[in-house]
Amino acid sequence: MSLLNIENPVFQAYAIAASIMVLKIMLQGWMTVYRMLKSNSGLASPEDLQKGLINRDPSPRQLEINDYVDRSRRMHRNDLENIPAFLAIGLLFVVTDPSLGSAQILLYGFAAARLAHFVSYATKQSHEVRATFYSIGSLIVIYMAVHVLWTMVL
Repeated sequence: MSLLNIENPVFQAYAIAASIMVLKIMLQGWMTVYRMLKSNSGLASPEDLQKGLINRDPSPRQLEINDYVDRSRRMHRNDLENIPAFLAIGLLFVVTDPSLGSAQILLYGFAAARLAHFVSYATKQSHEVRATFYSIGSLIVIYMAVHVLWTMVL
């Protein structure tokens, strides 16, 4: 049986966790857009001040940092710094043929840690709370990378 097959339960776990993480990245971008529209602020580029169907009354103040918008933008940036590494190493991890239990703990653990990081960031928890969830996800990715390296070297 090919390891990259929908019938492989480890690949299924990866596909589920990866899909959730891809949705997280994409929906975070839409959350930023929603916040920009709702607050009529937090635009990122000077050309965004051109008059249009949505921005009917542009103002230079729309380029000022708005924490409501910028918080979402920071969450999105954080996802873009972390989730792609998971997507790459997770797939390589699957082809090392790990046990289903360990794969589920690691793959779903990463997804849970990222979602908890989102909730803690969105609810303005302390850096220590966010850092805890970041660290869990980061250590999972590091472990999977070491596991892949170890498997390939031996």
